[in-house]
Amino acid sequence: MAVVSADLGCSATRDRCGSFWGEKWRSGERMLLRKSLRNYSRISATASLAVRTFKHERPIVDVEMNRLMTTGRYVQWYPGHIAKAERDLKEQLLLVDVVVELRDARIPSATGHPDLEKWIRGKKRILVLNREDMISTADRNAWASYFASKDMPVIFTNGQQGKGIMKLTRQAGSVASTINSKRRDKGLLPRSVRVAVVGFPNIGKSSIINRLLKRKICEAAPRPGVTRQLRWSTIHDGLDLLDSPGILPMKFDDQAAAVKLAICNDIGQESYEVSGVAAVLVERLKRLPAAGAKVLTSRYRVDAEDCSGEYYLELVAQKLFQGDVNQAATRLLLDFRRGKFGWFALESPPSS
Repeated sequence: MAVVSADLGCSATRDRCGSFWGEKWRSGERMLLRKSLRNYSRISATASLAVRTFKHERPIVDVEMNRLMTTGRYVQWYPGHIAKAERDLKEQLLLVDVVVELRDARIPSATGHPDLEKWIRGKKRILVLNREDMISTADRNAWASYFASKDMPVIFTNGQQGKGIMKLTRQAGSVASTINSKRRDKGLLPRSVRVAVVGFPNIGKSSIINRLLKRKICEAAPRPGVTRQLRWSTIHDGLDLLDSPGILPMKFDDQAAAVKLAICNDIGQESYEVSGVAAVLVERLKRLPAAGAKVLTSRYRVDAEDCSGEYYLELVAQKLFQGDVNQAATRLLLDFRRGKFGWFALESPPSS
């Protein structure tokens, strides 16, 4: 009987152990199932994004950019001084009559702040595409037609050389005259009209403002984040101007646009992975009719026709930079920014 009891005890123990480990196994199975469902959701979201991209006829490179963002590090740049400047700017915009919005002519869509329309609350806006010297005549005509169709006349400028500044000054003066004319009609005295210049970092605001004021009051440098605080100045009697630091969205919801900002040096290099951004640039250049794989092959003597952006960077690194992919990526980005592949826009106007 003792033996039977012992055997029964062991049997009971086995049953309890079996039940315990069985529950553990089922729990692990449920965890794997939940993990699989999460992975499926992520894959489905990425696939849906790609389908929407093609459905709306956005450039093929946007799919490539989104692929990069789902497999690599997100582009994000939001220094503390910009957070403070955004709060201050929104307060000052309540007192402003006219907003001059600067965008980068190479990427006019990507450099449009998604919240600006809400901030200016229907105030008069003058749209300026700076760096017109960095795009082709065909690009300029295409974007001018697009914005005209949206009832948004655009002024193209080159802040470094002063092109377009006179037209911008006349336009601002005309708006100021209209505002004061309306004041007189209401029996009010004329006053100085307040103009705010806003835009993303490193798109040439300081150069434009120095040209408008006909004197250097703003430090200008080819890097983001030079202007750190709001500053009021007087263009001439009756026209005051507000300069602001570059304002970025708090979060980049559109990572394709964020990569374009990185390519054009409109955000700080510490905010993105150089090799990943350069790989996307390779893909974009290969697809641009104005560029094509030939500009890369000619520049680095490495055939770019039948390889991905990542692999092309590795080939260039092996040939020219002793295998250093980051150095190859940095050189490629600098060459684009300096016009070594030619001058052209990275974006085309959205199709109707």
